[in-house]
Amino acid sequence: MTNPARNSADHDATPVLTLSGIKKSFGGVRALVNGELQLYPGSVTALIGENGAGKSTLVKTLTGVYQPDAGEICIDGKPVHIASPTVAQQLGISVIHQESVVFDALSVAENIFITGRPLKHGLIDWKTMRRRSREIMEKLETPIDPDTLVGDLSVAQKHMVQIARALSHDSRVVIMDEPTAALSHHEAEELFRIVRQLRDEGRALLFISHKFEEIFAIADRYAVFRDGGAIGHGLVCDTDTNQLIDMMVGRSVEQIFPKVPVELGAEVLRIEHFSRAPEFRDINFSVRRGEILGIYGLVGAGRSEVMQALFGLNPVDGGDIYIDDKPVRVRSPQEAIRHGIALVPEDRQHQGAVLTLPIADNVSLPSLKQLSKLGFLKRVSEYVLAQDLLERLEIKSSGLQQHVCELSGGNQQKVVLAKWLGVNPRVLILDEPTKGIDVGAKSAVHQIMSECVQRGCAIIMVSSELPEVLGMSDRVLVMNRGRVCALFDRADATPENVVRAAANA
Repeated sequence: MTNPARNSADHDATPVLTLSGIKKSFGGVRALVNGELQLYPGSVTALIGENGAGKSTLVKTLTGVYQPDAGEICIDGKPVHIASPTVAQQLGISVIHQESVVFDALSVAENIFITGRPLKHGLIDWKTMRRRSREIMEKLETPIDPDTLVGDLSVAQKHMVQIARALSHDSRVVIMDEPTAALSHHEAEELFRIVRQLRDEGRALLFISHKFEEIFAIADRYAVFRDGGAIGHGLVCDTDTNQLIDMMVGRSVEQIFPKVPVELGAEVLRIEHFSRAPEFRDINFSVRRGEILGIYGLVGAGRSEVMQALFGLNPVDGGDIYIDDKPVRVRSPQEAIRHGIALVPEDRQHQGAVLTLPIADNVSLPSLKQLSKLGFLKRVSEYVLAQDLLERLEIKSSGLQQHVCELSGGNQQKVVLAKWLGVNPRVLILDEPTKGIDVGAKSAVHQIMSECVQRGCAIIMVSSELPEVLGMSDRVLVMNRGRVCALFDRADATPENVVRAAANA
């Protein structure tokens, strides 16, 4: 947790970087209306807000990707113009993205010094570059050989290479945008160690996260954004989760998990002895109308692999699928859809949506056959379907023709949900449905899930977030190393029981 004494000590510090009255619009959409932020030396500031609050636009403005329409950016009290990412780097501002921005085909040293490589007689000084790379990695207590190809590194190690790159430029301001999204608990703890080290060296850090436990563990200060503007800021030791949520969403989120009692119907789906070596083996479970079956497990448990096989994406070595107690074959997603099975995948950006297409085109993709006549798409029918789902799921956009890549993460997830709700599935598989989205968007997704089961849909929800699993599930199936190791009714699914089973303790 944060140290209250430390927070009080730097209360009167002078900010390294200040943003005042920043405004930015894209067409008729106002992304920032009042961007205000102060970053202090030797301090970690958490930037908090729902998807669409303006956080990403603010970061891109800070790093020179976007130019503000109005407002002022100051470093050490002096106004600056950040005309490009190169200028941002020269001013001592670096960013570590959620998805590592590295070059897999290059070495660690080449990635660290992707710009500003040391020269000797006009040529790259490879000896110096390797030496400095090794020194930086040793300083981070991450002894990776500078000649190692980055493509051979883990996600966590790639993050370390990005941090090393920031140190190579002696960055005074380091921005971390959802840096733990793809990390295990152990890897996240190692990253926090580095964050504290950078803070103690006097750098100003901006830490963006949707996870409140991370904010209270690592941040000294907070800044809350909502609807493109700054809502509040202060010391983390002076606030709590409920106050931050109230500022984020503009209302009290009393119930993030709106689980409503639903009378369960007949069994819809059953799988028996499902196996695919080496990913999973002998998987057995069933799900009923109106039921939410939560599936929990640690990294590598095989949960997503089972769901992909059930949807026909990957063949199985053996096992049977039953719909309404009748055996069926699912060898492709087309066959899965025909049997009423839909999958919302974990990776919405690469598997769930076509980001470069408009909302309407994405929503209609699985329904093209029903929306076509004589091989021609009926555009009016497509728009009616898309508009209905746009309103039903309260997707924030400028209209059906807005490209999905222009939406916030939470609204992108709603588009993926809308796409599959449009086919009225009998079984809806949700793989990490709220990963990487904020608390307000999570609540909206959970509400949609509750509405689906009330209509008689059966839901299989894979999630790594234990509160979500316990809050939304009627039963919880736990996996460990490709096997089912426990199945709990809702009343018996305590945090202790589920975690113990997942860890095979």
